[in-house]
Amino acid sequence: MFVDEITLTAKAGDGGDGVVRWNRMKYKPKGGPAGGNGGNGGDVYFRAISDLNRLAKYTGAKEFKAKDGEDGRGRSQYGKGSEDIYIDVPVGSVITELERERTYELFTPGEEVLVLRGGRGGKGNIEFKSSTNTAPEESTKGTNGERGTFKIELTLVVDVGLIGLPNAGKSTLLNTLTNAQSAVGSYQFTTVEPHLGALYEFTIADIPGLIEGAATGKGLGHKFLRHVSRTNMLLHLVSLDQSDPEKAYKTVRNELSKFDKTLIDKEEWIILTKKDQVSKPDIESSEKIFDKHEKRVFVISENDAESIKLLQDALVAHLRRG
Repeated sequence: MFVDEITLTAKAGDGGDGVVRWNRMKYKPKGGPAGGNGGNGGDVYFRAISDLNRLAKYTGAKEFKAKDGEDGRGRSQYGKGSEDIYIDVPVGSVITELERERTYELFTPGEEVLVLRGGRGGKGNIEFKSSTNTAPEESTKGTNGERGTFKIELTLVVDVGLIGLPNAGKSTLLNTLTNAQSAVGSYQFTTVEPHLGALYEFTIADIPGLIEGAATGKGLGHKFLRHVSRTNMLLHLVSLDQSDPEKAYKTVRNELSKFDKTLIDKEEWIILTKKDQVSKPDIESSEKIFDKHEKRVFVISENDAESIKLLQDALVAHLRRG
């Protein structure tokens, strides 16, 4: 199961307490203060990794906690500080701390961000010794580590995004090109989460279908458009078996423009699908219409291996040229 949104809670470690201790000397029960400071609690970081399905591993464990710092010790020994913890998230994650409305973006592998600070260790009585207070009984407790709730939204950073109205054939094409196992059906929103497949060294995403009004949140709305925003190029699938294929094409383009005008400037190929379900004159008429858009146009059918091979070879050659 691919997971592109999740909410997690995390807590940094508390600081260890400072302590009151004494040097033990013969005939001198309090031979001077020797209580050490507490150790610092561990911090919490998010770190970007290349595993795009990493969030799926957190569906059963949504709470993370760094360890507390150790309390101080006698003989002026400080408590040991705790190690920091790192929560790995996929490259392309946008992380929002809900309580403080802080947002972090991790778009580079290995990039990390500190989100919660561990508590500071308390002071032992050795810290309170002075010329006027040679036997201090004072110490302080460690401070609490920060706590937060984080919403993580993944924006896919992939080579090719498959877009189009529901039931345009995106899942079928992904499965054909990559041997992925994206669900296929003859009803809208068969795909409710993005599915990924590998075509040689390139990643293709079958992104949930779009409907008119998606830019304002209808259908799968912003979930769909969020993923489109960081794909390097788009294959826009248009089914030939509908009454007005060009209207379907313009519907999707219009929603892209409403959401983010830069999306319509991405490299886009038009893929006319289901050619086996319409007549040859209808295919030729649609080709003439889409040629006016001055984009590369391919006409395919899942039952026509030659048309799929032609698209695949052209796509790989284009991607390898960069």
